[in-house]
Amino acid sequence: MKRTLRLLLTVGLSLVCVSLFAQKFPNYPIPQQPDTLRILGIGNSFTDDGMMYLPELLEAAGIRNVVLGRLYIAGCSLERHCREYAGNAPAYIYYKSTSNRWETVSKKATLLDGIADERWDVVVLQQASGKSGIYPTYQPWFGRLVEIVRWCCPNAGACIAWQQTWAYARNSQHRDFGRYEKNQQLMYRGIVSSVEQLMRETSVEVVVPSGTAIQDLRNTALCDSLDLTRDGYHLNPGTGRYTAACAWFQTLVAPAFGTNVAGNGCRLAGTPHELTPQEAEACQEAARRACVRRFSVWTEPVAGEGGTAVR
Repeated sequence: MKRTLRLLLTVGLSLVCVSLFAQKFPNYPIPQQPDTLRILGIGNSFTDDGMMYLPELLEAAGIRNVVLGRLYIAGCSLERHCREYAGNAPAYIYYKSTSNRWETVSKKATLLDGIADERWDVVVLQQASGKSGIYPTYQPWFGRLVEIVRWCCPNAGACIAWQQTWAYARNSQHRDFGRYEKNQQLMYRGIVSSVEQLMRETSVEVVVPSGTAIQDLRNTALCDSLDLTRDGYHLNPGTGRYTAACAWFQTLVAPAFGTNVAGNGCRLAGTPHELTPQEAEACQEAARRACVRRFSVWTEPVAGEGGTAVR
């Protein structure tokens, strides 16, 4: 009898905890015309891909008052972030840009080191790529990670945002592609559905639609044999990363400063990945289209067309 009661109590408490973590939490908008805009990404290599060229886009736009941070563990999931925090493990690489140039702050940082380093205005979270289209993997870990950010960030009014990641290349050999029957469209729809559910069940309103921008660009002449990736899942260092960075810029920077990624003069000049004006324009347009609607993550590209259609 005692064992049965303990089991019932444990199950009951677990359900209550899951319910609490799934509840809406206080969230705040992106600041308007701030003296300094501070953006932190907490994630993995997909966060790296998305943020890599933000400094170049900022510099080309003449914006020099944005501080960027990236806390990175390869393949890190929401669950692992929470466990690393609980163990205070120095498992992160922490990169930072204060003058439109990335620098390595530490190769042995803790989650707390990065979160507490600045009065971040925006903190962008994401799920591990292989789990990004499976919503049950989000909770309760997303809720716990939000609590960690709220507890540790010096700015209690930071905006908690989300990066919608991209589906793997059609021929990807990633071990997690089997979760989606090795079908790119199935994975993309799972990601769209999961982020839609996250927005519905939590207070997340700001989503960086990197995945929609990449999927849109895959329907253009810029798509290559690896679907804008370098290995079947990480974005290629040219049009892929550039497009994702444009989505970050348009979602987070443009509304803060009243600007637009369209027409940005960044071409990655002087690097092996320099884009032609036509390529840069196509990438910018894909990002802009993905961000046109407030809930742009709910849109899917029309097969064979460059535009998007609301489902």
